[in-house]
Amino acid sequence: MMNSAHVPTEVDRLPVRTRFGYSLGSLSTGAFGTVPGLLLLPYLTDTLAVPASVAGLLVLLPKAWDVVFNPIAGRISDRTHTRIGARRPYLIGGGIALAIFFAGLFAGPNTGSAAIDALYVAGMFLLCATAFAFFQVPFNALPAEMTGDPDERTRLTAWRIAVLAIAILVSGAGAPAVRDAVGGIAGYRIMGIAVGVVIILGAVGVFIGTARVPFGRVLPSVSNWREVFAAIRDCRPFRWLLGAFVIQAVGIGTLLAGVDYVARVAIGDKGLQSLLFAAFVAPALLVMPVWQRVALRFGKRIGYIVATLVFTAGVLGMLGARVFPTWAAVAFAAVVGVGYAGMQVFPLALLPDVISAEERRTGQIRAGLFAGVWTAGETLGLALGPALYGLVLAIGGYVSSAGTDVTQPSGAVTAVVLGAALVPALFALAGLPLLRRRALEVSA
Repeated sequence: MMNSAHVPTEVDRLPVRTRFGYSLGSLSTGAFGTVPGLLLLPYLTDTLAVPASVAGLLVLLPKAWDVVFNPIAGRISDRTHTRIGARRPYLIGGGIALAIFFAGLFAGPNTGSAAIDALYVAGMFLLCATAFAFFQVPFNALPAEMTGDPDERTRLTAWRIAVLAIAILVSGAGAPAVRDAVGGIAGYRIMGIAVGVVIILGAVGVFIGTARVPFGRVLPSVSNWREVFAAIRDCRPFRWLLGAFVIQAVGIGTLLAGVDYVARVAIGDKGLQSLLFAAFVAPALLVMPVWQRVALRFGKRIGYIVATLVFTAGVLGMLGARVFPTWAAVAFAAVVGVGYAGMQVFPLALLPDVISAEERRTGQIRAGLFAGVWTAGETLGLALGPALYGLVLAIGGYVSSAGTDVTQPSGAVTAVVLGAALVPALFALAGLPLLRRRALEVSA
């Protein structure tokens, strides 16, 4: 049986206020997508004294829940009908819940028992992942419904990624700075509250900013799991694009998890973390117009491949972090950032093209469903990264501690560098074979 959901009327070009309003949601996705991957593993290993391999699993398992739950959130939003739209109630509700749970993530009871404290973190992270699903899935679904013009979707995505870069820069560089300025457990708690405020600002901003998106026509949506699996099975471009994106998300998650360790352990300068992260993110603000022109001239698929190669060159350069001067490490981090910007904008610009083409082919709504599966894959990939990095640290003999400085064995230092440089490069390259199929350019 099919169920109905309202879809906004397609327009060719969106007003600037709508692009900007929609892009504000990236404040929430950027903050939550960055800070746990950057600081949760160090919080567990170097503040709560959780062994590295166990800490990696604790970061992974709550987000693995999203693999099951995100498609459900997508189906729910597809089948929702309210006077303010199908997606917007979840943007505000999910965003506020995420902010509250995120503040609680780093505000544990600090019992002195690594096991109890770790279980608290895992439980709170599970709540965060659930709330995030209700926010991000509708957020990812909106572009396919806001406009039918593939070039306008690229513009909309470029605005979104530009704000995402700002969010990543502010939260990724600011969160460690707040933590270090206060110090200890209190530093993590205050940092959690500050990031929660950023998440709320993003949720309120996108809710208000999309208020004028028109709603009109009605399409049927899938109503059971058999139809969900059939929809994914029948759309090969979606599977290829999702596969490449998830594989590369593992590498990006590994890189994010390793930034703190590279600065502290490999280079020996804890204060360098914010500079490395800023160098990684800041180029996105400058090169976004360049990647947009690449998409218009050469196509989104070609741009995606070029961005992947730039990213790979940058992370391989980070292999010399222990011997290069500081300026060289910062320069390679900037190269990584240039590639990373493209690796975000191109798949997110291709996704609504795939969704729109499939909706025209089937006559059924697909936005929430595909966005849910996409978000589940992205979340799993980004969660696998820290888990994999924790495993690499464990193999290298990394020594966890309860907030005290520990001299790491040489194997651990090597593992820190390899996990943050070689592993991300391998995963980035592993996604390229799936991008060779020209069918990805479904409507460009």
